[in-house]
Amino acid sequence: MATVTGDSGFWRGFAHAGHGIRQAVGSERNLRVQLAAGTAALATGAFLRLSTVEWAAVLLAAGLVLTAELVNSAVETVVDLASPDQHPLAGRAKDIAAGACLVASVTAAAVGALVFLPHLPVPW
Repeated sequence: MATVTGDSGFWRGFAHAGHGIRQAVGSERNLRVQLAAGTAALATGAFLRLSTVEWAAVLLAAGLVLTAELVNSAVETVVDLASPDQHPLAGRAKDIAAGACLVASVTAAAVGALVFLPHLPVPW
């Protein structure tokens, strides 16, 4: 059994995960766009002084989107490795993974509207 000290497999796993995230941020434009949107949501939340529950909703929504983007990038990478030539199933796998990102993004936008809109002044 691995220990939790030194350079055990446990800590190496964190290092590999961090490396993967850095690679994805460096190579995936959509992930960078989502990071910018998440940063804007966090700044807006700080400005509006969200409640703990509102923060939880915003953080979960942002995490959902970033997770979907990372999984989408992994799926695309594996599909490209397994099927370098165009194939209908490869395209289908990529489209489905991209669809997951769309669902996560629309959900996050809905959460953002529910959390942020009540804090804005009513224009009438």
